[in-house]
Amino acid sequence: MRAFAERVVFLAHKEVLHILRDRQVIYLALGMPVIMVLLFGFAITFDVDLVRVGVVDHDRSPASRALLEALRASKAFELAAYPERVEDADRLFRRGEVKGVVVIPRGFARDLARNRGAAFQLLMDGSDGTSTQIALGYASGIAQAQTLAQLRRAGIGAALPIAARARPWFNPDMRSALFVVPGLAALIVGILGVMLSALSVAREWERGSMEQLFATPVGRLAVVLGKLLPYVGLGVLQLLLVLVAGAWLFDVPLRGSFALLGLASLLFLVCVMGQGLLISMVTRNQQVATQVAAITALVPALLLSGFLFPIDNMPWLLQAISHIVPARYMIVCMRGILLKGLTLVQLWPQLVGMALLGLALIAATTARFRRRLD
Repeated sequence: MRAFAERVVFLAHKEVLHILRDRQVIYLALGMPVIMVLLFGFAITFDVDLVRVGVVDHDRSPASRALLEALRASKAFELAAYPERVEDADRLFRRGEVKGVVVIPRGFARDLARNRGAAFQLLMDGSDGTSTQIALGYASGIAQAQTLAQLRRAGIGAALPIAARARPWFNPDMRSALFVVPGLAALIVGILGVMLSALSVAREWERGSMEQLFATPVGRLAVVLGKLLPYVGLGVLQLLLVLVAGAWLFDVPLRGSFALLGLASLLFLVCVMGQGLLISMVTRNQQVATQVAAITALVPALLLSGFLFPIDNMPWLLQAISHIVPARYMIVCMRGILLKGLTLVQLWPQLVGMALLGLALIAATTARFRRRLD
């Protein structure tokens, strides 16, 4: 056992020297995570601010002006155009001047005064479905607030039997950054980890140094672990950089246990590095390994991990495939530990999933490694 450990340490030291000699790897490993946090953290947002809308006010009453003032005061809408007819909305949409048009019909104030259910219309450019749904939600909330205000003015506000008060937990301000950055940390480290580790064995084959490795009494498992450990350490540095950048730039909190976060990170890194080593063992070419790593790491991590789309809303087949995506488990752990303060009691299924996936990848990599040149 001692001899096995010494061989693993020797191979790990040799791999560290390879990493330190290659400045491009250092720049990619330590510089790219920070750059990606800046780009993704500021670019990916689900907040909708100042949606430019046109106004077609057929009523031109104090009530209609109060509604428009409520829309403007919400800071969600910007009243950017005042066309005379609803037919002009198509022209505004096509020119990109507005994203929506508010239509207030004649008799709006009269219906409101008689409590007959006054209505207004919001036409939205549905080509951007996400922004449209959020803007419609804002408009619905403003309409409800105006309705309650009208009822209070009529003296019947106290008679309302039910009053709903929404209070978001864990993200009171509903900031997109607090939702995106924890998942982004798993995404960045996972993609870069697979790509960097995929180059390790492929580089040995291209340089011909694999023949020298065959001449040594080192076993297959020792070779795999010796090449795995340095990249796991490099992944830890990447994750720390991303977390520090997220806390500094976006005020992402740490409400849970740092030790639990470290355990989850270690299991996740073993998974992604094992995936990269398996790719490297199969391809034996740095260019091919990089391409395969980019495809197998980027696409599943984006689409099947729950980073952008809830896994529960996917078809059952994609839900089943998502169980072999390491980022699926890590994103749940990151958001749970950082934002909710979850403990081992709630997160043990994710940890067990990553542990089993990591063992399977290491076993597959070891089985794939052959001490021959064919």
